[in-house]
Amino acid sequence: MIIYNVTINIHESVHDQWMKWMQEKHISDMLATGKFSSARIVKVLVDEELGGTTYSVQFTTDSKATLQRYYDDDAPALRDEGQSLFGDKMLAFRTELEVISDH
Repeated sequence: MIIYNVTINIHESVHDQWMKWMQEKHISDMLATGKFSSARIVKVLVDEELGGTTYSVQFTTDSKATLQRYYDDDAPALRDEGQSLFGDKMLAFRTELEVISDH
């Protein structure tokens, strides 16, 4: 199992708008690609020097190959939507995680 993790720092001025978009639109759009089986939003419990609030948004997929299909087929449009809505008030970086074991 692979977790596609997007860590996002969101500026206070657009926080509520971003959270609504994330919960009501973006996650649904991601799941609708058929490439992810679940998603979660986790708040990162640190005080950011730059301000804002940081979240980890985690999407679960079955394989690296499926994730690559997401990158090829869906990622540009889905990323562009967030960028057009929130611009420089949203800073994101992405990591890929492989689940070794659950206990």
